[in-house]
Amino acid sequence: MPLQQHSAPYAHSVFTAENGDLIRVVPERGGLLTGWQVQGREIVYLDLERFLTPGQSVRGGAPILFPICGNLPGDSLPLPGGRTATLKQHGFARDLPWQLSALADGQGVRLELSDSEQTRSEFPFEFLLQLDYRLAPGALEVSVTLHNRSDQALPFSFGLHPYFNVSGLSGLSFEGMPEQGFDHKPMAAANTASVLTQLDQGIDLLVRPTGNVAVVDAAAGQKLTMELSDPWNLAVFWTDPPRSMVCMEPWTGPRQSLISGDRKLELAPGEQRSLCTRYVVSAA
Repeated sequence: MPLQQHSAPYAHSVFTAENGDLIRVVPERGGLLTGWQVQGREIVYLDLERFLTPGQSVRGGAPILFPICGNLPGDSLPLPGGRTATLKQHGFARDLPWQLSALADGQGVRLELSDSEQTRSEFPFEFLLQLDYRLAPGALEVSVTLHNRSDQALPFSFGLHPYFNVSGLSGLSFEGMPEQGFDHKPMAAANTASVLTQLDQGIDLLVRPTGNVAVVDAAAGQKLTMELSDPWNLAVFWTDPPRSMVCMEPWTGPRQSLISGDRKLELAPGEQRSLCTRYVVSAA
């Protein structure tokens, strides 16, 4: 069976493709993707000790960001009719249990999250969120569909926060990067190339590329490309030294998008919206 349950070193499900590539998922921990192997090489970074320590936030895998990316002033989102949503950084999806099933086409898995009394107390909307991971040779395809089951328009942003292994924080290069980006540390516009020289100091950079972006790790002989498609086509790069990892994150909108209106997404009652992105591993 391509989808199997494992208990060590933590409880998780493994989906294995015909060519031996695989992904690991822990639906109970925010639908977290904790591993992705290509030809036996682990692409995804996971701090296992931290993951296994109760009360510690996760450093690794691919946390799911919904219904916001980033934070809100005072964790508060004004809504029509004088209502307010209370949302902590990156929203609640990464903290809740998801449902997991194998895809009917046999190519991967589906994770599902529905509204609950808990989510409606923070974000007063009814929804179904489906996230599909599909394996292709050397690639991980991600598709997301959000269904608005409410009788009112549903505002949202969506993102992933995947951590990827690198040989080190020096010697990396990047492709597809625009000249200017936005540095989340000082919350100011910044020269992209200048920020990327500071990987070993920790960066938090948002860019608006016109196409795909990539991290090239010459020492490992590996290139990882993130193939973007509108409207899921902003990219955030984040490092947490001294960890040998780089986060390459697809976002639909910048921080506080649902307040500023900058790339704010909204679903009409009964509407659904699909998003997709793709990660591809190749030789450097």
